[in-house]
Amino acid sequence: MSKKPKTLADYLSNSPITNNGTLTHPITETHCHLDMLKDISRDDLYKNLDELGLSRIITIATSNKNFGIVQNIQKERPNIYYTLGTHPHEAKGFKPEDIEFIRKAFSSGDKKLVAVGEIGLDYHYDFSPRDMQIKVFKTYLELAIELELPVVIHTREADEDMANILQQYAPKMKKKGVVHSFSSGLKLGKLAADLGFYLGFNGMITFKKADEVRGAVQQTPLSQILVETDSPFLTPHPFRGKSNTPNYIPLVAEKIAEIKNTPLTETLQSLEENATNCFFS
Repeated sequence: MSKKPKTLADYLSNSPITNNGTLTHPITETHCHLDMLKDISRDDLYKNLDELGLSRIITIATSNKNFGIVQNIQKERPNIYYTLGTHPHEAKGFKPEDIEFIRKAFSSGDKKLVAVGEIGLDYHYDFSPRDMQIKVFKTYLELAIELELPVVIHTREADEDMANILQQYAPKMKKKGVVHSFSSGLKLGKLAADLGFYLGFNGMITFKKADEVRGAVQQTPLSQILVETDSPFLTPHPFRGKSNTPNYIPLVAEKIAEIKNTPLTETLQSLEENATNCFFS
């Protein structure tokens, strides 16, 4: 765009990947938290998303406290899918019953449960003890292997342990999944991609001081990149400070095309194929 847009509507009306505000190619929002949106009602959000034309939306659970909530949200729209898992911040509240909850949802034949997650390691905040994070993470990886579901992985400042665990478990996983909101070192990014995982990128790639994250986009094959917002967090530039929603995903997709130096149509087609291959095949 030639000038900085004042509003998201202004951006969308002039974006090269929209026609009068509607996407010219389908995009799947692969990671958001619809239950955490505070500044917009879901009815208003869905109206906006219908106008934008997102093909599918995956809303992510983070602990047993919102398992039931995300299950109910996915019932609100036919194109909303969901995951179940325990975020590393919440590992201290993990219960064995959480695994049974997921097994029950899966065995019921619920086709809208598309992955185990959000799971992983976060050594930046250490809201849960590291040994507990590792134990819970491995428990969920074993569940994903059992159910033959992909995983949605969160990792922050835990590159060495994450690399060791992925190398241990990836060979046993029929479906791999995604290391979402990727912000780790390039070495871990390459390892994850080499093991068959996708890397998920969001508004972070538009931040001024995110050169290393953009480097991860650059080194990762387009065929292994997923686009996400992680809303309500990580709103893309130039709208930082506003609450994020899936409506902002075109900014991320456009930035991926710019970093990869690939045509927009090719980029969008690949991103949609990747989402299908990761979660829906």
